[in-house]
Amino acid sequence: MSLQRANNLSWCLINCFRRNSYYTVKKALELGVNDGNKDPDICIKGWVKNLQNHKGVMFMHVNDGTASQHLQVIVPQPLASTVDATFGSCVEVKGVLKESLGKGQHVELISSSVEVIGPCDPFEFPIKQRARHSPQYTRDYLHLRPKSNIFSALLRIRNVASMAVHSFFQDNGFMFIHTPILVTNDCEGACEVFKVEPLFTGASNSSGGDSDSEENDDSRGPQCVSDSIGTPAPSSQKEHFFGQPVFLTVSGQLHLEVMTGALTKVYNFGPCFRAENSHGSFHLSEFYMVEAELAFINHLNDLLTVSFSLHVLETYLVKKIPKANCSQFFFSLSSLTNSYLQYSQWGCDLDKEHEMYLADAVGGRPVFVTDYPASLKPFYALRNEDCQTV
Repeated sequence: MSLQRANNLSWCLINCFRRNSYYTVKKALELGVNDGNKDPDICIKGWVKNLQNHKGVMFMHVNDGTASQHLQVIVPQPLASTVDATFGSCVEVKGVLKESLGKGQHVELISSSVEVIGPCDPFEFPIKQRARHSPQYTRDYLHLRPKSNIFSALLRIRNVASMAVHSFFQDNGFMFIHTPILVTNDCEGACEVFKVEPLFTGASNSSGGDSDSEENDDSRGPQCVSDSIGTPAPSSQKEHFFGQPVFLTVSGQLHLEVMTGALTKVYNFGPCFRAENSHGSFHLSEFYMVEAELAFINHLNDLLTVSFSLHVLETYLVKKIPKANCSQFFFSLSSLTNSYLQYSQWGCDLDKEHEMYLADAVGGRPVFVTDYPASLKPFYALRNEDCQTV
């Protein structure tokens, strides 16, 4: 392709984008009335979050998920009588931003045209206008849950927090590593794992190569559905899909430790799966975890400094994160009369009650526990000079 043709193509793409471009609700709210808006006519697309009619004028709150605040759209007469928008419908609105005289917003959009590009029946729509739906209720409508104010706010917070984690590690010279989801180990035996096996017993990848034979295709084809559903997973190692037992990862730590032998500073931010028999809020079967590994660390304080400087914590913690010596902690427990704490002794692992006690003792903040019993840690954990703690 010649340079002239490439330039012409780029110009066509730019013009096409301009013709089809529109403002997000977040950008419209940030734009204001006279904040450099050379084109007074703007176009927004989103979903109707609230709708009411007052003296022939239609008031709509429109949001596209980019902001927590809705943009108020005013549909004057005679346009209001022709608009067939309802709560939950998807609309495209064109109009002019004006300073709002009402409370709760500084700008509003005076519409010149409203097009319903996705109708919605408010009677059949499970999410109702001006109703507070509990998480238990929206859980029955997973495909509609992001439309609720609470869940959409959680997704925006999660997005900001995730980007902050990546920004911190990237700015400090860490390399992001995609550790595998399917693994053959349980990462130091820290918890129960989910075993992965194919649904159909005929499925097998133990041959280690691709095969085009009809026999292989038939064993994994749709005709096996009626005969294989509910069949127990194969127990013989030769019948495993990967030739050996495979599990969902519980941690990417082991893979990161290997990477530090060549890349020095690495981190991972990915999903973990743990088959713990718990139905409370302390343990989840699936969650995302931040893990980092560094080479050439000479002292524990080097690691604590990196952990504390994570600006996601710095934003909310004014004081420095305290440290608790594990040996001193167990010595202090011996003088307590609390029934759920007095039976602990040196060499035992910390229970959830111990962790909560430590957090309460420092004012409900995170706490670093040092000098942990070496017998409870992996073989490669650096021993202290007493050879009893790490």
